[in-house]
Amino acid sequence: MTCREAVNVAVLASRGGSNLQALIDRLHVDPRSPVHIALVVSDRDGAGALARARAAGIPTAVERPRDHATREEFDRAICVHLAACDVELVVLAGFLCILRPAFVAQYAGRIINTHNALLPSFPGMYAVRDALAYGAKVTGATVHFVDETVDGGAIISQRAVRVLPEDSVGTLSDRVRAAEHVLLPDAVDAISRGVLRGRADAGQAAG
Repeated sequence: MTCREAVNVAVLASRGGSNLQALIDRLHVDPRSPVHIALVVSDRDGAGALARARAAGIPTAVERPRDHATREEFDRAICVHLAACDVELVVLAGFLCILRPAFVAQYAGRIINTHNALLPSFPGMYAVRDALAYGAKVTGATVHFVDETVDGGAIISQRAVRVLPEDSVGTLSDRVRAAEHVLLPDAVDAISRGVLRGRADAGQAAG
């Protein structure tokens, strides 16, 4: 597969980048894959995702909200980077900034997110903690399309993870993260191959 046949993907990440690494290992380095990670963007200078991207030879960019007068300007700055790399699919992988409606509209049907719970249960930043506090017996991971709501877009795929009696936030997070590492590459691969398109087809599980 040549570069011209590949789909340019941007990954937005704020933390360590383990989901980015799963995408690199499964898709980016495979010459048979339709996925080319063209750019990794972070809102934090020291994000581990940036180091992972650089180690794989992937271009990076940093845009910090505090460097922009408004959040809309922050979003537009990210869009400039995406346009420069001809990005066709945006993947939020542990990206802690909520993107504004104009950004979401620009990439409607072409922006996905991974979440560490079985949505619609436990949306938000503290999903694993909330699942434990609730006493859930099962939680899991979700990949979904992004819309103007928080963790409310159409679900692409999910994987259940059993909650063990001895679980802490750390141990449960590790197992949920392992599920994300399977689901997210599956979804990106399916979208890049045209198996899954936009919100209308979001109910069709990717793999």
